[in-house]
Amino acid sequence: MIRARRTPTALLLAAAALTASAAAAVPATAVVADVRFAIPRPTGLYHVGRDTLHLVDTGRPDPWVPTTARELMVSLYYPARTGGSPAPYMTVDEARALLQGQRLDTVLEPEQLAGVTTNARQNARPIGGRHPLVMLSPGFSLNRATLTTLAEDLASRGYVVALVDHAHESFGTTFPGGRTLTCLACETIENAPTDQAEKELLGKAATVRAADLSFVIDQLTRRSAPAWKHSRLIDPRRIGAAGHSLGGNAAASVMAADRRVRAGADLDGSFFAPVPPGGLGERPFLMLGTKAQHSPGSADTTWSRDWPRLNGWKRWLTVADAGHFTFIDLPVLGAQAGITDPSAPLPGKRSGEITTAYVGAFFDQHLRDRPQPLLDGPSTANPEVTFHNP
Repeated sequence: MIRARRTPTALLLAAAALTASAAAAVPATAVVADVRFAIPRPTGLYHVGRDTLHLVDTGRPDPWVPTTARELMVSLYYPARTGGSPAPYMTVDEARALLQGQRLDTVLEPEQLAGVTTNARQNARPIGGRHPLVMLSPGFSLNRATLTTLAEDLASRGYVVALVDHAHESFGTTFPGGRTLTCLACETIENAPTDQAEKELLGKAATVRAADLSFVIDQLTRRSAPAWKHSRLIDPRRIGAAGHSLGGNAAASVMAADRRVRAGADLDGSFFAPVPPGGLGERPFLMLGTKAQHSPGSADTTWSRDWPRLNGWKRWLTVADAGHFTFIDLPVLGAQAGITDPSAPLPGKRSGEITTAYVGAFFDQHLRDRPQPLLDGPSTANPEVTFHNP
């Protein structure tokens, strides 16, 4: 049931903070009040630049508000030289909406989350050359900023990364003019009459996101007046897609619909929109998820259903002691305040290291033709990761 799965790991992180502080007879807010959160330093050779785009697809109505055109906010990360001003993590309004939506507003202040230190710099001068493009889509209800660790790390390794917020699908996304749109899609899906109707709506959302990603690719790679001033950095022959949760389903869906996307990765996302029976045109796909939910024979049967349909290079990996949010920023940041989810005890630092290592290796192998032994089988450096081939 989708309602059962929707209990967020972030809520469990908050509960862990409350439990720890109660044991020490200290209010939970005091535990994190003086913590200065920061995205980990990227592992690649390059500095990271970031630009922000507001895109409107005037030819497509928004599925949640059909009287308006589909709007997207896109953070573009790229390999850069030094220079520029620090890029903010998110707006205070976005932070407030995220904390309230995840029931963390008694643990963190919005200004504290909005003030997370990032590594990216605005208006940084890009390095030369042409680079692969990776599209990233966040989990349902989550702001795109929650994939900052992965986006910055990929950019530091030489990728252009387009991190997309889909209108009305996060607890809060700030658009130009100070508009912070809320999660109307959440309300629609929560009001679905049955679990099956919920799943169908989520499948629809994944295919809509696939169209969003294709639209962004169009805007970034068109020859005449591309939407981004540094579009010359993008090699349109080397494009990949990845995402967390529903964003991972969107990565598979955009590959099914758009031949330009050469490789895709799903981070703990159910295939509400199924992989087509005919597969993904023999293109490579990575499934990286939690051991509890996404091992063969576990609760989410969509991975077992769609694994045989993946007809190219493929890997099915699970991570022990991981939770649904392991693959995004929240556990990484929570660890900096000593917060650990007792139901997903994988340390936050390891969460970030595993995610960036395997996703980075996947795209290095399939978009840059650099063989990666990490993807060949189990690694003593990463004992938490299990390879499956059912």
